[in-house]
Amino acid sequence: MTPNYLKRILASCVYDVAIESALTQAPGLSRRLGRAVFLKREDTQAVFSFKLRGAYNKIASLKAEERARGVVTASAGNHAQGVALAAQRLGIPAVIVMPLVAPQIKVDAVRALGADVVLAGDHYDAAYAHAQKLGLERGLPFIHPYDDPAVIAGQGTIGMEILKQHPGDIEAIFVPVGGGGLIAGVAAYVKALRPDTRVIGVEPNDADALARSLASGSRVVLDKVGTFADGVAVRQVGREPFRIARRLVDSVEVVSNDAICAAIKDIFEDTRSIMEPSGALAVAGLKAYADREATHGALIAITSGANMNFDRLRHVAERAEIGERREVLFAATIPETPGSFRRFCALIGERNITEFNYRYSDPRTAHVFVGIQVPGGEGAHDLLARLAGAGYEILDLTDNEMAKLHIRHLVGGRCPVDDERLYRFEFPDRPGALMGFLNIMGAAWNISLFHYRNHGADYGRVLVGLQVPPSEHARLPAFLEALGYDYQEETENPAYRLFLR
Repeated sequence: MTPNYLKRILASCVYDVAIESALTQAPGLSRRLGRAVFLKREDTQAVFSFKLRGAYNKIASLKAEERARGVVTASAGNHAQGVALAAQRLGIPAVIVMPLVAPQIKVDAVRALGADVVLAGDHYDAAYAHAQKLGLERGLPFIHPYDDPAVIAGQGTIGMEILKQHPGDIEAIFVPVGGGGLIAGVAAYVKALRPDTRVIGVEPNDADALARSLASGSRVVLDKVGTFADGVAVRQVGREPFRIARRLVDSVEVVSNDAICAAIKDIFEDTRSIMEPSGALAVAGLKAYADREATHGALIAITSGANMNFDRLRHVAERAEIGERREVLFAATIPETPGSFRRFCALIGERNITEFNYRYSDPRTAHVFVGIQVPGGEGAHDLLARLAGAGYEILDLTDNEMAKLHIRHLVGGRCPVDDERLYRFEFPDRPGALMGFLNIMGAAWNISLFHYRNHGADYGRVLVGLQVPPSEHARLPAFLEALGYDYQEETENPAYRLFLR
């Protein structure tokens, strides 16, 4: 029987543990976008995330004899905290399986709530499989993070609150999407009462399972997902959330990680609160929508979580201006003659230079790596065109991921050999992972370049140069596949050619 979600949401018991979170206007975003922008502050819940709603509603709905045995679940963090708090309030034990790469702030928070934390696997799917195994062995009910009608109904109370708190015209509600439980619940309630209000999902471009599934008409399994927005790093949306989304979700915005960083900064400037990446995801989608569409009513974004690892702020701060298109990164080739550097800077004018990397290259030319603020994104194209018109070779690096992650920190070192091949790798970043990576790399070829920088994310990113003679090129593909890491060759990347070759 198809669940009656309107009835289930109205009957939900989430307020035994959740608060009715505030719906507040974002004055800075509203001014910048020329729209009435509101934030639904689910980051202010007891566990700094909306997840406690669905978790409590599900556990409270279990039969007494089921609850008495305790519960088990798998989660990268926020659902884990929701289950742990719900179990604590109900006086029952909880076993939480978390991936080895789960942010430490979330692991510590779950343990502080009295749950038994088990770390297993490098990603959610592995943790999920282990949790299912433990549930069968110990006879514990499994509390699914999103693919369960009781969980969906609990999350749907957010939609109920939004309509009560904003009785005026709402053009669109923006909802972060991982497994789909939140958007399914919100859409089920909102569309039942206000069918003209748009419900729009938002996903990172490296974890866009719902967008792809809606486009294909069936649930898609992603080969891999990025984990910067770890709260939505799900390879496949749930069966029941997808059934609801196909009928009720209007569209999905897909945004970059840089756009998420910019949204974290936007929210901080309006609220002085720091969202985790998935918590700012809906704001990034709202901004993309507002830049493209003429709107007539309020735009509301659900800020879904604030469990941010402090170390990750370094990466967020570095990328926020790029995500907002308020900074442009580029390489320029200038003549190595007296006064050429001063003339180049004169063309840049009064603009604020955020980064300038230069090193003598050869007697004729020099390559410089430059970051310049372009307030509001205005003038970047004109600036680069003016520099090119003055005779400088210009290469825009603003969207060059290798340049942003690695090259900017390596400018000035060149390899004197001709047989270097360059590769970018990703691996689960946990204690000992870097040494494990080096051990697997072994001594097949000489490592001529190695750059690793902890970005506060769940995956380590390494740039490696290997000296591979032409006679051994045929061995490379099999060797790289056998390593078992995601990789991308960057030997032909123009930033590498300019600064490191």
